[in-house]
Amino acid sequence: MSRVLIVYFSRTGATRRVAAALATTLHADVEEIIDRSDRSGTLGILRCVLDSVMRRSASVEPMRHDLSAYQMVVIGSPVWAGRVSAPVRAWLATHRRRLPRVALFCTLAGRSSESALKELCELAAKQPVARCAISQRNAPQGEESRALNLFAQRIERTLAHIEEIEWAA
Repeated sequence: MSRVLIVYFSRTGATRRVAAALATTLHADVEEIIDRSDRSGTLGILRCVLDSVMRRSASVEPMRHDLSAYQMVVIGSPVWAGRVSAPVRAWLATHRRRLPRVALFCTLAGRSSESALKELCELAAKQPVARCAISQRNAPQGEESRALNLFAQRIERTLAHIEEIEWAA
């Protein structure tokens, strides 16, 4: 059984690609947050921006995985207007009390991820063991994979430390 669950929302596929790469590296299970709203096309983009600016949640499908089966949950969100996506906001509102340790990542087309990562921390109501921002446009070639590798290494070190403590107890 995997000790890590990766939970993410992706409108364009960028966050999905990062989640898949992390799942391979960490041998993790994956749970996609399914938004019940139509966010396709120009109107969908407008809905995304308005939901983020107004900090509205979305209606999302129920989870398939049991959070209590995992030692760590990695949560990923695209950055919309400098904020966390509405589907991730909704998912965290529902599940944050049941979260074990968390690691957080976001994908963005712009330059600033700090406000979205800070908001993810607040919504998860936990201090993350690792945080990562992946810029799709502005990062130099190969920078994304280096950032992801460092992020995965921090998660693996935390899991190894947990295992050491459990063996010592």
